[in-house]
Amino acid sequence: MQQPIDFPALQAIGLGATMQARLACGVADPLARPMRLLEVQRGHWLLHDGHQVHRARCATALQQDLLAEGEALAVGDWVLARPDDPGGCCITCRLLPVNQLTRRTGSGGRADPRAGVQRQALVSNIDTALLVMGLDHDFQLRRLERYLALVQLAGVAPVLVLSKADTVAPALAARRLAEAADILPSRTPALALDMRQADAAGALSAWLQPGQTLVLLGSSGAGKSTLANTLLLAHGGAAGRDTGAVRDDDSRGRHTTTVRSLLPLPGGACIIDTPGLRALRLDVDDAGQLADAFGDVARLAPQCRFRDCQHRQEPGCAVRQALDGPRLDNYHKLLREAQRDQLTVLERQAQLAQWKQRGRAGAARARAKRQPDA
Repeated sequence: MQQPIDFPALQAIGLGATMQARLACGVADPLARPMRLLEVQRGHWLLHDGHQVHRARCATALQQDLLAEGEALAVGDWVLARPDDPGGCCITCRLLPVNQLTRRTGSGGRADPRAGVQRQALVSNIDTALLVMGLDHDFQLRRLERYLALVQLAGVAPVLVLSKADTVAPALAARRLAEAADILPSRTPALALDMRQADAAGALSAWLQPGQTLVLLGSSGAGKSTLANTLLLAHGGAAGRDTGAVRDDDSRGRHTTTVRSLLPLPGGACIIDTPGLRALRLDVDDAGQLADAFGDVARLAPQCRFRDCQHRQEPGCAVRQALDGPRLDNYHKLLREAQRDQLTVLERQAQLAQWKQRGRAGAARARAKRQPDA
């Protein structure tokens, strides 16, 4: 006989209304219980059932199904798991995520045109993404645009958190908040915080309500794990995230966080700490998707003279007239990445051959210029 689902316990680890409605319809396997994936480790997974943590394996049939679909289990997933010997669990089903942050992996570029481009799930079932960026050398608007596109493509609400407010002058913090506001979607909150102070948790309390799940995204050394520890302590938990020093010359940190981990807070919210993203290639299929992530491009594009305007050198381009050079350049850079990811292996090889031919032609012209006239 199937045991009733303890919804209040699951809400404490981030169960939202959409997923609860699905589970309320019943579970086909009477021995399976809904759990949330906390951490993906080598050879096993850590799950939480609302009461305790379980070590689990994944059923072979589920692994094969996910592999055939180009999918994989990700931190934040809701799964069904049944008891397994000795004392663990076996994941038999993954519930379709409400949303998912994904990126593309694989080179497929100049280094190796034969390398495949794959889709990698970062985290699932997120309510808010805290985009953490330092006010020191870590502050880069072009990287922020990439993070914003990542979360907007998934339909996740962003909140910009500028860390290390104690290390810079208030005037610099205010100026960088203003610079960020120029590229943030309307009504996107932006905060400058000292992550080590308890009032940082108070400033984020609106997004830490019971049942909410937040993901921390940012580069290594930005202060994600420091913020995670502050939030855990402020909500009556124990700090358990390792933190490391950053270099003074460029503010880069070491990767002290090496795996994505979901951390339930005693107050009922959940945070997902993530390693620093060394490379972030967006999972987009066409220019329309990318334009939607760049809200100003999507808003201005209908005003262009030509319907198929590429926002480059066309006359009457409203986008090029309104946006500054660096932002538009970054848009085109991300678009080129997306278009390159759509190429087949043969197309990549042909593109590489074309690059090599151009390189040889350029080298030949340079040699000809250096040779004295006969």
